[in-house]
Amino acid sequence: MEFKHVSVLLNECIEGLDIKENGIYVDGTLGGGGHSIEIVKRLKDGKLICFDQDINAINAGKERLKDYLDKVIFVHSNFVNIKKEVLNLGIEKIDGFLVDLGVSSHQLDERERGFSYMQDAPLDMRMDNRNSFSAKNIINEYSLEELDRIIKLYGEERWAKRIANFIVEARKEKEIETTLELVDIIKKAIPKKARIDGPHPAKRTFQAIRIEVNEELDVIDKALVDACSIMNKGGRLCAITFHSLEDRIVKNIFKELALGCICPKELPICQCDKEKEVKIITRKPILPSDIEIEENPRSRSAKLRIAKKL
Repeated sequence: MEFKHVSVLLNECIEGLDIKENGIYVDGTLGGGGHSIEIVKRLKDGKLICFDQDINAINAGKERLKDYLDKVIFVHSNFVNIKKEVLNLGIEKIDGFLVDLGVSSHQLDERERGFSYMQDAPLDMRMDNRNSFSAKNIINEYSLEELDRIIKLYGEERWAKRIANFIVEARKEKEIETTLELVDIIKKAIPKKARIDGPHPAKRTFQAIRIEVNEELDVIDKALVDACSIMNKGGRLCAITFHSLEDRIVKNIFKELALGCICPKELPICQCDKEKEVKIITRKPILPSDIEIEENPRSRSAKLRIAKKL
């Protein structure tokens, strides 16, 4: 399948990065390359470093950016490794970091990857196929308590305990192997009245499992802090989120980076020596326009937050 992905909040991201033609920029989630190609078009002697843990995205990116390969460096790795990988390239400072925390359209649409609750496929959901741990391990090996915890925490699903119970009971009969087997179990677990309104009944549970498989929330704060630590003055941090859990993490990290002294008020002299590292550009997140949502419904829940290095 051709790697297709509609870049969300594209113009807002490019404006937010405030690109300098000789700067060094990092796209932490190459995906379909939509953000990357608009960044590299604006570079003269600058460089763009593209990260992605999905080898399909790396290969597709090389093709899409083939006219700019002299300005692009591809890194097959999770963006949590930004500091280590950038320093390994002999680069000490960057001028901008963009990360799109959503699952790509290609990953959702590629049936055999097992991300979608709309198509039958093996339970997988790995963004990096080099990892051995998959959704199948979670569904068939996690305890009732562990399943309840992740579905409630990462899926914000009110029926988490009931869904976890139904999964545990179903796997006593046979191993749960496919996405539609899991969807059927979830539908049985959620009362009929609760399934009438709202999103697809499996949406929240699939989100939770995907986040757990890929440790998606665990990497955000470290990546943003590390990116900030190697950023030139005036550089920009741009983060696109797609659900409240991600957005809360980005918001809180930006707040922490924007804080000065954190000593108790009763201390007459600062002893922490903490200085403000960024200025928050977006007090409220930037949302997609009505036109973008109409053209790309998957952008509906996107939020963009931007901070500037001091």
